[in-house]
Amino acid sequence: MRILVTGGAGYVGSHTARLLDRRGHEVWVYDNLSQGHRGAALKGRLIEGELVDRAKLESLLQAKKIEAVMHFAASALVGESVVNPAKYYQNNLVASLSLLEAMRAAGTARLVFSSTTATYGDPRKVPITEDEPQQPINPYGFTKLAIEHALRDYARAYGFACAALRYFNAAGASPDGDLGEDHDPESHLISLVLQVALGQRPRISIFGDDYPTPDGTCIRDYVHVDDLATAHLAALERLRAGETIQLNLGTGHGHSVREVIEACRRVTGHEIPADVADRRPGDPPKLVADSTRARQQLDWQPRYMELTPIVETAWRWHSSHPAGYGD
Repeated sequence: MRILVTGGAGYVGSHTARLLDRRGHEVWVYDNLSQGHRGAALKGRLIEGELVDRAKLESLLQAKKIEAVMHFAASALVGESVVNPAKYYQNNLVASLSLLEAMRAAGTARLVFSSTTATYGDPRKVPITEDEPQQPINPYGFTKLAIEHALRDYARAYGFACAALRYFNAAGASPDGDLGEDHDPESHLISLVLQVALGQRPRISIFGDDYPTPDGTCIRDYVHVDDLATAHLAALERLRAGETIQLNLGTGHGHSVREVIEACRRVTGHEIPADVADRRPGDPPKLVADSTRARQQLDWQPRYMELTPIVETAWRWHSSHPAGYGD
């Protein structure tokens, strides 16, 4: 297929674009490089542009005869969304609606959307199934949920085929060591801990050690970025006109903050000093996915089910690229 990957120079988008390319699809990357990296994009396949430039998008979709879009372009920092909601309503909501309208005008009606567990807010039950009420507690989660609603409406009204994939904590890097995580600012725990091992941070802070969990620290479900990529491809192949599917993506296993730090110590051989700080407002004690439906509907099975192999791939990337992509 001819596929456009928005945000394809970013973390999950770049890994997915490469998988699509290796599977024989014709892939084009559309990114404004505000958060992505030129070095992460497929060589010779990057088109710089803004999602709100609907005329450019429509022309691109028609010129490249794009048959499907994978949409990763978004702002994704929960805390930032609270203090600067305008950025999130513009980048995540307005820009995504611009993309949908460009697709409708160009006759491109297949879309796989990068959604998030943040649409559930503070869940009542864990593991979290797709039946859990979606009650986001921050602008980031709300803007993602709003687009999920738009996808359902576009499927019913215009025959779109859409998938919204709600994934948990993306982690790890390409086993080849040439694609990985490079955020500024960095917000993902594994990368932050590995920066301490590299001497780029003096220590790691544990935000609260009095949660109702076995060791008192928050528990999260870490899913490898390559496993997310395979799920996006499987969803694309599964889509049927006029329908929308919503699926959780995770391993179904949770790991605490202390367990992550210990895994990083084992893998790197570094001490990695840690101290305990105050809780962060809004941090649920435990977020773990129930991905039964994804496994059933997509025949998807994560390859990385244990924490240590995930950390090993991340360390391979960070230790060989201490400055990230260097741009």
